[in-house]
Amino acid sequence: MADMVCSARDCARAAEFALLWNNPRIHRPERRKVWLACPDHRSYLHEYLALRGFLKDDVAVAEIPEGAG
Repeated sequence: MADMVCSARDCARAAEFALLWNNPRIHRPERRKVWLACPDHRSYLHEYLALRGFLKDDVAVAEIPEGAG
């Protein structure tokens, strides 16, 4: 899990969380995209995806499902 960096703009901190999401207008229902988050940006990224109805799950980096990305 080296080089897992937060997905927030201009953040270079190590990611501890993975936000699994899917845009139903362009992705198959089972598809899971991943945004990585450090503790400082987790709630912001979570809220951003949830507000749009894209957020599917919020897990620790170690729990990213096989095939997500």
